[in-house]
This record gives sequence, structure tokens and C-alpha cells, in this order.
Amino acid sequence: MAQQLIYFNSRDSLIRIDISRIVYFEGDGNYTHLVTVNKVRSCLTINLSHTEEALAKQMCEHANRFMRIGKRFIVNMAYIYMVDIPKQTLTLSDNERFVYQLSVSKEALKTVKELIVKAKI
Repeated sequence: MAQQLIYFNSRDSLIRIDISRIVYFEGDGNYTHLVTVNKVRSCLTINLSHTEEALAKQMCEHANRFMRIGKRFIVNMAYIYMVDIPKQTLTLSDNERFVYQLSVSKEALKTVKELIVKAKI
């Protein structure tokens, strides 16, 4: 499969990355942390809403590979491994190199679960 690159450009830096290497984005005020499959964590100098807009603008028809979950996260849906509503955790993994557990509200997790079941993602 050919690489699909996405670019995040700020005043002082440029990040160029294949979207399949992105596991999730985590919002932190005016910043967004990008986390990759090899556990590299990069800081973008844009908020999560602007990150979401950049994904939609640059990825066009592939933008649905990412899902906004609550106020803090945008996740690559290919890496969703487990939705645990009672424990309020979303587990992201490739079943080989990494496992990330994110704390997410029950309401957001219920929505994620429903979307996955309906769409059979």
C-alpha cells in the first residue's frame, strides 16, 4: 500500500508522516500531541479542533479513518482493539508492538461502540 502523507506545519517546525503510522492525537489546550506506532510523541502547536480540520482537509475521502472521541482524542480507527465502557478505557493496539489505554467517558465510549457495531469497522 502506498504511503499517504499528512503535513503539520507551524512557525518553527514541519511534521511529515504517513497516516497509517499515527495511532492517536491527544488535545492539551492550544497543543495537540501526536502519538505514533513506534511510540514517538510529537507536539503540534495547534489545538485538537484545528488538527481535526487539517485531517479533513488533507485526507479528503480517507478522513473517516480517524474518529474524534470526546474532547481530548482523535484516534486511528484501525487501531481500536477494545472498548471497555465500565472501566472507561479505550485500548488501541496493533497486537504486536504497542498497546495504549486511554481514559474516555462512558458516553463517548458508548458512541464509539455503536459506530463500530453498525459499520462493522
